[in-house]
Amino acid sequence: QVQLLESGGGLVPAGGSLRLSCAASGRTFSNYGLGWFRQAPGKEREFAASITWSGRTVRYADSVKGRFTISRDNAKNTVYLQMNSLKPEDTAVYYCAADTRYNGATNYYRDYDSWGQGTQVTVSS
Repeated sequence: QVQLLESGGGLVPAGGSLRLSCAASGRTFSNYGLGWFRQAPGKEREFAASITWSGRTVRYADSVKGRFTISRDNAKNTVYLQMNSLKPEDTAVYYCAADTRYNGATNYYRDYDSWGQGTQVTVSS
């Protein structure tokens, strides 16, 4: 089992930037894929970005492509989500997730078997 702890959320004006971090523990970090999902009030959880164990393959939702960048530092057991040009519609709780079974950059939430507690991101207009 992987334990995940997100940080870096907060309140930011539209057009601003935030960097989310997710520290992992419990299994060898370089052996699994990671993803970021988000959930806005009254909406279903949706995929934002994912990255393979090596970092060579990444995937983004169309809604964040060109604005968000996912990366990982296997030496620090940490995955990041750099969010630029933030919009009010990016407001959500952001969750980090680990895919220890398929080890890919999947966008399907059921492929992830470990989840963090989430961090709130609020973008003001």
